[in-house]
Amino acid sequence: MEKTDVLISGLGPVGAALAVYLGRLGISVMAIDRDTSVYPMPRAAHLDHETMRLLHLAGGAEAVSQASQPLSAYEFRSRDGSLLMGFKPGEVTTATGFPQSSMFHQPTLEHALRARLGEISGVSARLGHALTSYSASDDGVIAGIAGPDGAYDVEAKYLIGCDGGQSIVRRIARIELDDMGFDEPWLVIDARLKDGRERLTTIGLQHCDPRRPVTSVPMSPGRHRWEFMLRPGETPEEVVGDEFIDDLLGPFVDPASVEIDRRAVYRFHAVIAKEWRKGRVMLAGDAAHQMPPFLGQGLCSGTRDAANLAWKLAAVLQGRADEALLDTYQAEREPHVRAITEMAVFMGKVVCTQNEKEAAARDRDMLSKPEGERFVVMPDTIGLASGVQRGDVLAGTIFPEPWLETGEGRKRLDDVAGLAPILLFRDGGEAAASSFRAGGGFAMALSDPSLLDEGDRVKSTLADSEAVLVRPDRYVFGRGEARNLLAAWIAYLASGTSPA
Repeated sequence: MEKTDVLISGLGPVGAALAVYLGRLGISVMAIDRDTSVYPMPRAAHLDHETMRLLHLAGGAEAVSQASQPLSAYEFRSRDGSLLMGFKPGEVTTATGFPQSSMFHQPTLEHALRARLGEISGVSARLGHALTSYSASDDGVIAGIAGPDGAYDVEAKYLIGCDGGQSIVRRIARIELDDMGFDEPWLVIDARLKDGRERLTTIGLQHCDPRRPVTSVPMSPGRHRWEFMLRPGETPEEVVGDEFIDDLLGPFVDPASVEIDRRAVYRFHAVIAKEWRKGRVMLAGDAAHQMPPFLGQGLCSGTRDAANLAWKLAAVLQGRADEALLDTYQAEREPHVRAITEMAVFMGKVVCTQNEKEAAARDRDMLSKPEGERFVVMPDTIGLASGVQRGDVLAGTIFPEPWLETGEGRKRLDDVAGLAPILLFRDGGEAAASSFRAGGGFAMALSDPSLLDEGDRVKSTLADSEAVLVRPDRYVFGRGEARNLLAAWIAYLASGTSPA
């Protein structure tokens, strides 16, 4: 029987990112997927700047950057075109240095992640292999897998279901879903622009027309997506026809100027798994949660799952943390996912109003506010509420990434630190820093001349503190005296409880 530390079922972007993270941390991984190649059509369309940073750690951000374009605004407009509400980018430079919102090409990301997988020893990707069964115990999991050459078993210490909304891992574990009360059918149309045209617009639009709510968003250069809500009585077979689609596209673009890549009817759901961990079995991405697409946070949330879970699994498997640390995975991630899902449901209900009177009342209410209150800066990503030092206003926020001057030129801090926790300290913190390095962390003095703190962002983060400790998923763990931070970090690894 083959053995591995971690078996990942599902090799979409979340499963692939998780496999890369674990492999880079020295964990043996087997990742399986029933499909034999990357799905050629884009599905997810949006990445925020935090997710781009996490994908950089997984080796996919550079390829994505070359096949993406920033979103200049996101607007909700009434039938007559009046602005109901809208969001615009904030500061030019985000904490991560990546654009606040990027519209991207998912197959490009998946190919990049799988290429990175192939470069990591100890990680194997098996395509055309599907999980069929498993039995779990306190010591691990025995999984049954169907492959091209027949069935076989794999013994793993942990099984992670990254296998989508219909997750077989979740079904076998009998994990129920919390339904948040949103379920609407939509026709999704992905199109390529002809004659070398790169974009129709840089603005994402929600047309809140009760006769037919419509989403219109740019994708990667040369591509555009429309989503049309189905009316009562319309069938999937009816709405995917050429004439029907031409009639739908007519108000937005000349149908002859685009080539349809994909036409499919989806139900937009809002569900969250009640258990993300059941002993040695865990869920991530769509297997753990699904949300309406109105915030573009589905893949972003799954990537955060992978980043949160990977370093904890590695710490437990390598004896640097107690298994109780794995209980913090859902405790830390679910509140974030639930808040985003609730906001996406709210936006979806604004868009999906099909009752004329209700839509008119909605428009009057939203238009009664001054435009300055309706068109606001895009909210930044939500941080962590637990798993960080209590009482510190910056704990749980994204740590701003500086650049380092190295012998090989300028590099991001993440390129040098990898997936290790980071300690940046002022004079006086060297003793704690040495101990931190001995435990596998990355430590650097603020006075190090190779640290390029443009705009004094790192210094501003430290403020009057001696040091700042940053988690491997790049949230600020806390600030204070270096030795106290190190002690709090060790206690968190040992117990999984948030430090006081």
